[in-house]
Amino acid sequence: MNRELEIMIMTASDLPTIPVVATKVMQLIESETATAEELAKIVASDPAVAARVLKISNSSFYGCQRQIQTLSHAIVVLGFGTLKSLVVAASVKQVYQPYGLTEKMLWEHSFGAGLASRMIAKETRLVSEEEAFLGGLFHDIGKIIMNTMNKQQFQEVMQRCYNDGISFEEAEQRVYPYTHSEVGGLVIKKWNFPDMLMHAVLDHHTFNFPGDGDPCQINLTCVVGLSDLFCHKVGIGMREPDTGLDLLQTIPAQRLGLDEQRIETLLAAFTEAYEKDKGFFN
Repeated sequence: MNRELEIMIMTASDLPTIPVVATKVMQLIESETATAEELAKIVASDPAVAARVLKISNSSFYGCQRQIQTLSHAIVVLGFGTLKSLVVAASVKQVYQPYGLTEKMLWEHSFGAGLASRMIAKETRLVSEEEAFLGGLFHDIGKIIMNTMNKQQFQEVMQRCYNDGISFEEAEQRVYPYTHSEVGGLVIKKWNFPDMLMHAVLDHHTFNFPGDGDPCQINLTCVVGLSDLFCHKVGIGMREPDTGLDLLQTIPAQRLGLDEQRIETLLAAFTEAYEKDKGFFN
């Protein structure tokens, strides 16, 4: 990893931070002494996050038979693990402010990848659904950080993508001495998320695994990487769909052991779920 970039990210004082409520919820859940009432009290301390958690918990994706009207009810019905990912999702939305067209597209792509990751994890049963959701949600966080650090430079990359018809990865190589994946991985590290999540963000394009790599890490990275490709395939947060993308031939699909039928079924289910639920995450 780029050492100069690491020093810059770790010492920067003006980078977006995860809101306090998300940090407190993660700490309390990890303490293993949390109660639904304690968690509800923490979430309620940030009305914007609380409102979004309730909204998301009533989406069809987390759908319950009866409408969830209180935080305590949401926590009991959904469980602590799901609550953690929902609070982080509801909190990280604030990092995407101010909310212009670039931020809107990045948020839609990030939410879409989170949704796809969770569905792929549920289908394959190789990684935790909630870990996968966070991996998908954060996979491109480096882009929003780069946009925050220098909007003009980031827009130059976007313009090269559109004007020259090249991928974001190719365009950023011409403008930056580092990648959005490196920036994202370091920000995840700075925010004190687990190393496994950091590496999933760092390697979601390269799939650069050592021969003795941890199978759990490899599976999580592949789930996150495939979720990103799902969004590219159907055009979520993109200028247009990449209809020519053959998902079956990609590294993550092959490493996860997915055949054509399962991929097609998953992609169709994901597209339907995204269209149905995207309003709940805005």
